[in-house]
Amino acid sequence: MKLLLDTHLLLWAASTPERLSKNARGLLLDPDNRLIFSSASLWEVSIKRNLGKADFNVDPRRLWRMLLVNRYLELPVTSEHALVAGDLPMLHKDPFDRMLIAQARIEGLRLLTVDKVVVSYGTPVIKV
Repeated sequence: MKLLLDTHLLLWAASTPERLSKNARGLLLDPDNRLIFSSASLWEVSIKRNLGKADFNVDPRRLWRMLLVNRYLELPVTSEHALVAGDLPMLHKDPFDRMLIAQARIEGLRLLTVDKVVVSYGTPVIKV
């Protein structure tokens, strides 16, 4: 299964894996799953770190390198992703999460998240 991780799951997997649920850990460790991160997540980390948000106190360049070293695949943001994200219903106001939902839909990925509002968008979102 191809799994796109939301930003919080990426951060937890990289720095505080004890925060991951048992289900999330199982999915991340399953060798049959392909783990994917969006360039939008690195953009989110960069912006929110500069705003002083505590959950995002990580060097985004280091995070990027660690993800690549650990064989995560990077998914760039395309114009098609942007257009679909803009057309999503306003169930969630966070533009980064909306982008991840759009990317998962377009690319045929499962989006793993801990955010119950993101889950309200339905398939292809999986709450872990």
